[in-house]
Amino acid sequence: MKFSVDAWDPGYGTSLGEEELVESSAPVVLDVEVPESAWAPRDPAPGTAPPGAVLFVDGVRRVEARAWIHDSVPAGEQATSALPALCASYASGVVCCCEAGAHLAVAAVNRGTFTAAEHAGDVRTTAGDYPVRRTRATDPVGLSLALQRALGELEVESAAAARARLGDHTTGAGHHAGTDLLVVDGPLRGRQHLPRTLGFVKTHQSAYLPPRQHAMVGTLGPGQRTPVFLMGSSWDRHSWYLRLPGGPGAPWAGVVRVECGADMSAAEAIALADQSQVTLRRFASTEFKDARAPQNLYPIAGLERALRRRMGDPQLLYRALRRAAVA
Repeated sequence: MKFSVDAWDPGYGTSLGEEELVESSAPVVLDVEVPESAWAPRDPAPGTAPPGAVLFVDGVRRVEARAWIHDSVPAGEQATSALPALCASYASGVVCCCEAGAHLAVAAVNRGTFTAAEHAGDVRTTAGDYPVRRTRATDPVGLSLALQRALGELEVESAAAARARLGDHTTGAGHHAGTDLLVVDGPLRGRQHLPRTLGFVKTHQSAYLPPRQHAMVGTLGPGQRTPVFLMGSSWDRHSWYLRLPGGPGAPWAGVVRVECGADMSAAEAIALADQSQVTLRRFASTEFKDARAPQNLYPIAGLERALRRRMGDPQLLYRALRRAAVA
């Protein structure tokens, strides 16, 4: 019997999710780069150059407390109903990897009170304020989605700020302004309008390709990718699978899915796919340094740690919220 042990720490599940991949009903166009019958693992095109600078964008979120916004009643009376709220911190940042090395280009931390209560106001504590962010949702899932949308907006702002600061930033010999590449940790949805941007998906829940093409993904060598394909659901994008270098493992070990906007031409998407091959493999993590190697790229892992430190101590913030509620 031949078997392999997943390199990911069991606490993170696996890169393939907890169960067998679910077949997706999303429409897929396979002949974007080559005819469907010619699908085979692809090496980068000869002469493909890495970008002058790579900007890695990521965000983290943390619910500090679940709260209730009591109905507004006259002074001295007791409220008989309340609406739920989330008091949360969320942060976004950008790590720039260029000729000068890897450095934190942008870091922003926001807090908010997410609720549908119309009379809700900002929550002020000794450890920081939680400005009200009204939503239509009154259920836990809806409130969590509102928090995720706010984080997505902050990530877009961070990416724009990082690119604006590049300016005369050194990007290496032979490179010029506009040759940077933006890598977003996770799906590109809501950010596909950003130029020269890739979505980097580490885990897989759905099988998007037909059986023959799906099986081919397991035959990719380190640094190889599938041909580019076009996929749609509630939004369209170009996509491809790429295997990062790493130790031996299951057929899909080290495989990530990369995506870019559907509004670009096939030639532009293919050029980005080739560039992803010569770029992303440089930042793949190793097992003895990261529990989610090789998919958890070093700049993204470092950025997540830096952002969590900037969000502050969760126990201190929770106690501050409790004191503010009593006051």
